[in-house]
Amino acid sequence: MITIKELLHCYQAGEISPQKHIPALLDVIRSHFHETKDPAWICVATDSNISKQLNNLELLAKEKTIANLPLYGIPFAIKDNIDALGWETTAACPDFAFDPKKNATVVQKLLDAGAILIGKTNLDQFATGLVGTRSPYGAVPNTFDPTYVSGGSSSGSASVVARGLVCFSLGTDTAGSGRIPAAFNNIVGTKPTPGLVSTEGVFPACKSIDCVSIMTLTAADAHIVLDVMKSTEVDRIKEAQFHPIPKLVSSFRRPTRIGIPISCQFLDDGQYQKAFAKAIENAKGLDVELVQVDIDPFVKAGKLLYDGPWVSERFAVTENFLNTHPDSFDPSVKQIIQSGASYTAAQGFRAIYQLKELEIETKETWAKCDVILVPSAPNHPTLEDLKNHPILKNSELGMYTNYVNLMRLCAVAVPAGFTEKGMPFGVTLIAQEGSDTALLKLAAQWQILFGLSLGKSEIKAAHSELTISGNNKDIVEIAVVGAHLQGMPLHSQLTERHAHLIKSCKSAKSYRLFALPNTTPPKPGLVKSESNGAAIDLEIYAMPVSEVGSFLGLIPAPLGLGNVELDDGTWVKGFICEPYAIEGAKDISDLGGWRAYMHQLGDQK
Repeated sequence: MITIKELLHCYQAGEISPQKHIPALLDVIRSHFHETKDPAWICVATDSNISKQLNNLELLAKEKTIANLPLYGIPFAIKDNIDALGWETTAACPDFAFDPKKNATVVQKLLDAGAILIGKTNLDQFATGLVGTRSPYGAVPNTFDPTYVSGGSSSGSASVVARGLVCFSLGTDTAGSGRIPAAFNNIVGTKPTPGLVSTEGVFPACKSIDCVSIMTLTAADAHIVLDVMKSTEVDRIKEAQFHPIPKLVSSFRRPTRIGIPISCQFLDDGQYQKAFAKAIENAKGLDVELVQVDIDPFVKAGKLLYDGPWVSERFAVTENFLNTHPDSFDPSVKQIIQSGASYTAAQGFRAIYQLKELEIETKETWAKCDVILVPSAPNHPTLEDLKNHPILKNSELGMYTNYVNLMRLCAVAVPAGFTEKGMPFGVTLIAQEGSDTALLKLAAQWQILFGLSLGKSEIKAAHSELTISGNNKDIVEIAVVGAHLQGMPLHSQLTERHAHLIKSCKSAKSYRLFALPNTTPPKPGLVKSESNGAAIDLEIYAMPVSEVGSFLGLIPAPLGLGNVELDDGTWVKGFICEPYAIEGAKDISDLGGWRAYMHQLGDQK
């Protein structure tokens, strides 16, 4: 059981090398795969395949240097609906198997970053299911108790990470297929914003909303993998796109506002309700503000995925094979996919209209919070439960997951403790599109606070393994002092550019603030004054680098962006004023800030 960060440290320290670690790891995996017929795997790398990959790794290290290979020698697995050159893709249907002509875009990126592909993992057939049992290769057992479902459809990918057989794995996630198995096996499941990561070379379930998901032991590891996998402009030019480029948010405001559902539905004997209440109580240890929110519009949207025309997408991609090989399908999978044939185009458009109306309703919720916290699932069914109710028990699991891709949100499933029966309990953190990095940082803080063991082990990660280093290359911190403050006339210029409040604070005691005459709307000027300065109220925002240029274009003379010192001694970009403009302007420094001045003006009126 080893994290990506720890294995990289071991390589760098010379304690072990990929040439020794990978073959030894493969021996362990093969003993499970061949001797015990481990159903988590569909196929495992051959000696010649591994030898070729290790040779390529040496060439990469010489060409790029090890320091520039963020996944140098890191073993990983992929769900078997993702293409890898030289490996069959089956989608858990042997009669459907084909040999891909190239690597999926995400697989190529990982290999180019130094990762080593160990094998392909089992799944609910055609990625249709949340239980991990709908496969001719066998049901993947839950790593904690084989009488419970493992979760799916990325069942094998979760299992091999939870047991420490690989450092990370790829799954897919349309309705929760990456989050449910993560929650049921005590690992982290990251579902990116739709469009952030390429799905080229992934056999689709619902092509318009599919995502490639990441299974890891820690959020910090997921952060490393996601950074490698993100689509580039070149990727987007060459591949069909179903989503706009997400506007990236690298951090949330402090304190982060976490929305707690006013009411949650649980479908078990009370274990999950107790575990969720305990998780909420523990979350108070984070730098967060807990607020109650209504998630009903989200849940209603989720019902459109399987009880609406989106299931027709599953039928569209398998129709020809279904007509020629009807007996090759798992019965439950076949029933679900066939139901997609009955929807009309008119029903499809009505569902799209309904989804857009529900998105409008969710704006009220997002106005109150930065993140929504939900249980990853409403219950954890046993195999016996599933046998008695194969469709119902599967559909119940999507209660808190189905809506996320439909609404272009990102999500991270994180461990949150165990039930009284000793089974893992997980929660999911959900945020608006593009907030993937910010969400992983919050998930990392969650893991540090909870201090749980990793996967199916008693091992706890060191603090350094759980920490995501502050890399703000994608954002610029900007201090605002006047008309851009919350509630002020120009604040929308920030929100339109996906800027998020980080904190409210004061400047160093070396500035003077003036009310500039003849400005519309009224604006202040902040000027450096070493001899007679004051601390001025500020708000610090994180703005995506890509948006700064257009923001600068809106700033009129005599104002501009420069460097502003904060009261803690750090410097950020912020609004400053040309000294000539303060001649004849009213000095309002003694009021401490623009908001106090505007209140004073209001009182005078």
